[in-house]
Amino acid sequence: MKLLKGSVVRAEAGRDGGGYFVIVEADEKYCLIADGKTRKLASPKRKNIKHIRVTNSMIDVNDITDKKLRNMLKQFSEAE
Repeated sequence: MKLLKGSVVRAEAGRDGGGYFVIVEADEKYCLIADGKTRKLASPKRKNIKHIRVTNSMIDVNDITDKKLRNMLKQFSEAE
């Protein structure tokens, strides 16, 4: 599974399970995710890639604010 910066993912395990996040950075085993609310872009959460599910959506995270990120991710939560 290739994780790219800006991919929208859903957390499947942990305290943040069920929430939508965007990948800020990724490597082979872990990725850093942010949602703009509990996890800001300045301090993303480290998450095991086994505990996330990738959606088919991308967000451009270059020059984005936490507020814009929250509003973009809100659309995914409402779609459920």
